Amino acid sequence: MKRLLALLCLLVSAGAAQAAVKVFATLPEWGALAQEIGGDQVKVYTATHALQDPHRVDAKPSLLAQARQAQLVVATGAGLEVGWLPVVVRDSGNAAIQVGQPGYFEAAAYVQRLEVPAAVDRIHGDVHPGGNPHFQLDPRNLLKVGEALAARLADIDRANAAAYAAGYQAFAAKMRAAIPRWEKMAAPLRGVPVIVQHKSFSYLIAWLGMKEVATLEPKPGVEPTSGYLSEVLARQRAQPARMILRAAYQNEGPSAWMAREAKIPAVVLPFTVGGTPGAKDLFSLFDDTVARLLKGLE
Repeated sequence: MKRLLALLCLLVSAGAAQAAVKVFATLPEWGALAQEIGGDQVKVYTATHALQDPHRVDAKPSLLAQARQAQLVVATGAGLEVGWLPVVVRDSGNAAIQVGQPGYFEAAAYVQRLEVPAAVDRIHGDVHPGGNPHFQLDPRNLLKVGEALAARLADIDRANAAAYAAGYQAFAAKMRAAIPRWEKMAAPLRGVPVIVQHKSFSYLIAWLGMKEVATLEPKPGVEPTSGYLSEVLARQRAQPARMILRAAYQNEGPSAWMAREAKIPAVVLPFTVGGTPGAKDLFSLFDDTVARLLKGLE
């Protein structure tokens, strides 16, 4: 009898696992958001990790295998994954996740993007035609994307539509309570001038009212020369910044040099879920980010 009950439990759990919507998330923030909303109704695979440059990813066979089984791709869009995701989606042979199908979701469609270029030319570096794609660092954008993602999950899995709606409402309530707390904590950062290593933090800077005064890359995605860094240092002496911001996945060389020469701190920010030990989910991502920025002011 006990063996029969154990077997029945195994069959039930196996059935539940098969019933879960298989989500292929391109980046950790979208994997975390899908999990927050979907809970037990989703099985999330995240294609990249926080210490990986999201612009430069190899379309490995393991990604193709996961995409082949997916029912929903959740991507940033705005050209961020253009170097690898189209290959993965196309070569997966999975009709459900092709662009234009319900199984293909781009978060960029639901937010107002900053730094949209008037024209795109490779001479200007790795410029994204759809604007700056790092909008996950403004938590208000996560509310917009989350609402649309819950609706998309409900379209794909109508039997659990109520669960996705409830999952989003719980996430949104927690996020709406946290945003004023983060803004209050970050009040000392308002107006603070900062240097960034890459244009990773435009939405974070705009949200918290900081001021970006220089970028250590001469063009997006282009490593700085010693001559260019010396130019930035000269400008720093005329228009001082308080700190340098670098994403956890980036090479520390340029920011470490500038910090040493300018005698200001280089602050490493998680950038996404998992970027630092403290950034374990979407909420602790912002807890840790604000704490690190405030420490940079000390």
